[in-house]
Amino acid sequence: MPASHVLAIDQGTTSTRAIIYDVNGQQCGSASRELKQHYPQPGWVEHDPEEIWQSVREVVPAALADAGISAGQIAALGVSNQRETTLLWDRQTGQTVARAIVWQDRRTADFCQQRRADEAWLFARTGLVLDPYFSASKLWWLLEQDSACRRRAELGHLAAGTVDSFLLWRLTAGKVHATDRTNASRTLLLRLDRANWDDELCRYFAVPMSLLPDVRASADDFGVTAGLDFLPDGIPIRGVAGDQQAALFGQAAFAPGEAKCTYGTGAFFLQHLGNRPIQSTHRLLTTIAAGGPGPVQYALEGAVFIAGAAVRWLRDGLRLLDTASAIEPLAGQSDPEQPVLLVPSMVGLGAPHWQPRTYGVLFGLTLATTAADLARATLEGVAFQVADLLEAAGRDAGTLPGCLRVDGGMARNQWFLQRQADILGLPVQQADTSETTARGAAYLAGLGIGIWPDLETLRGLGTRGPTFSPRWSDEQRLKQRQRWNRAVQTVIDHYHVG
Repeated sequence: MPASHVLAIDQGTTSTRAIIYDVNGQQCGSASRELKQHYPQPGWVEHDPEEIWQSVREVVPAALADAGISAGQIAALGVSNQRETTLLWDRQTGQTVARAIVWQDRRTADFCQQRRADEAWLFARTGLVLDPYFSASKLWWLLEQDSACRRRAELGHLAAGTVDSFLLWRLTAGKVHATDRTNASRTLLLRLDRANWDDELCRYFAVPMSLLPDVRASADDFGVTAGLDFLPDGIPIRGVAGDQQAALFGQAAFAPGEAKCTYGTGAFFLQHLGNRPIQSTHRLLTTIAAGGPGPVQYALEGAVFIAGAAVRWLRDGLRLLDTASAIEPLAGQSDPEQPVLLVPSMVGLGAPHWQPRTYGVLFGLTLATTAADLARATLEGVAFQVADLLEAAGRDAGTLPGCLRVDGGMARNQWFLQRQADILGLPVQQADTSETTARGAAYLAGLGIGIWPDLETLRGLGTRGPTFSPRWSDEQRLKQRQRWNRAVQTVIDHYHVG
């Protein structure tokens, strides 16, 4: 059989997926495995790199079996990954020297706070704020904990990278140490206007440049598979992108002004800017959008750290839900007159507030508050945070998108999407699949290998889901947004007293 399919490996925060796509861009097989999160101290979040790799080894054969095809029918492979999560490994053995520090981890909050005066020039050079979210301070921390580790790094014995780089290293038997522009743009070590590592930034974070991977376009040559027990040698790896940029690409949002929000563990909003970067004056980030080897494409981005994680908290922490999907009918039973409101800042507030030392706060409890009211407040807390992002992006870019394209696990919840449209005052368009991140990786790989010749061909693939139009009046929306803004400011003030 000819090689006519694309394999996407989507390595996320809570799970790893492999999905097979045919030449029409249709999903024809998939498999997934959950990942364990480790919390060794409050504010610390880690992954076991070997568990990540083992999950890849398991899901790829399972997806091939589900699709009913052989590995020889794979024409190209694409990778999407949780961004900012940072790893350090030995160049000779390929073994990691510590657990991966996950993007949610806050252990470097003091480091960032002590250097707050330097944020302006870092922002101007990288498009990012100085926050524990990004990779550079995580890598600094890994090297600072062990002087022998730092010496090995300075001697060139170690390699560093985000999850994509680690997977590329393992997939190619250590022949390729690379990353793509989108992942590199999330490290605080890349100069945004040049799309290359910056000497001064590396010195600032005490990161030897020899540790870092080569930076390539998202649809590019990332080598071929080698030495694996679950795939044959020689499969071209032609697409790599951080999960959120992959989702933007998978939503076929290639033009300036087109925007999407992905609701996973967190919620991530991106609005395409074309080839002209805009430096946000409302504390959003400027990041690199996925694309081919041509001119660099940019996007405005805002991140909400807690979205689906809040639903899991209701399920696993409070045990109010048997399954995550049970939140939809439960929220629909809420009494709209109950004043309960949740600011879900359990690991700090992301954009546009950037307050890493806040915690989640529940307002408006009464003796009549029910589990349904808590479910509704949880979903609304996510939707209000996303509305903050779009408001900031509209001020920066001078225009709001005509609609917000949405994907991810929470985007299957129709009650939530209607409430998101109500709070935004904009139509919300559901993707035809929740797996747009993997689809973006597949699109990039297929584009890189020539299965799909251009972006217009990609636009013609797939379909669109239903659109949810706003139902709230302008007056109701304004009243609710003002109530939300007061709550957020109260949380910030509370945790910054003294």
